[in-house]
Amino acid sequence: MFTGLVEELGKVKSLSRGAKSFKLAVSAATVLQDMKTGDSIAVNGTCLTVTDFGRDWFIADVMPETVSRTVLAFLKPGDPVNLERTLRLGDRMGGHIVTGHIDGIGYIRSVAKDDNAVIFRIQTQPELLRYVVNQGSIAIDGISLTIVECAGNWFAVSAIPHTYAVTTLGVKGIGSAVNIEVDTLGKHMERTGRETGKSGRINMNFLAEHGFLI
Repeated sequence: MFTGLVEELGKVKSLSRGAKSFKLAVSAATVLQDMKTGDSIAVNGTCLTVTDFGRDWFIADVMPETVSRTVLAFLKPGDPVNLERTLRLGDRMGGHIVTGHIDGIGYIRSVAKDDNAVIFRIQTQPELLRYVVNQGSIAIDGISLTIVECAGNWFAVSAIPHTYAVTTLGVKGIGSAVNIEVDTLGKHMERTGRETGKSGRINMNFLAEHGFLI
């Protein structure tokens, strides 16, 4: 489990491609502290397993399913990537619950300044937008962000100056593809609604009935 608070920007060192998968080597520093082979690490929000590491790098396998459904397939040597280690017992939950399992891909359609914030408008698949709610949380390339608007086939998120400066958002532009992980709480609540014969619509009554409100 992750929080969506990026620990550092790594850099793609190399990619060794197979028929449908590839080995990804990433240059890093902070996330290498206490690293062990077999550890999980989020790379642009995608949970990968460390298979080898050295003083300033680590390697992870990117499997065919991950290649087919995430933007990791588009990576090139030299590209920056968001890195986060798994949440440890006793750590503060500063963002929101992020699993590292990507739900889909979105495309940035506009980037605009709003005073000191940067607003990204992102287009994605209709099946993901059902979980997108105004003022809700969403992970974009592993970054925990707040949704500030949603309409039609798009939604908008706001990035504070610090987040913009220390993540890949700073190099994203119109047309850039991003990984999307919707709020896992919303997905679980909808499934609960389906299994209990309810509509699955998330509202105040639904939250109260299922123990999310006291």
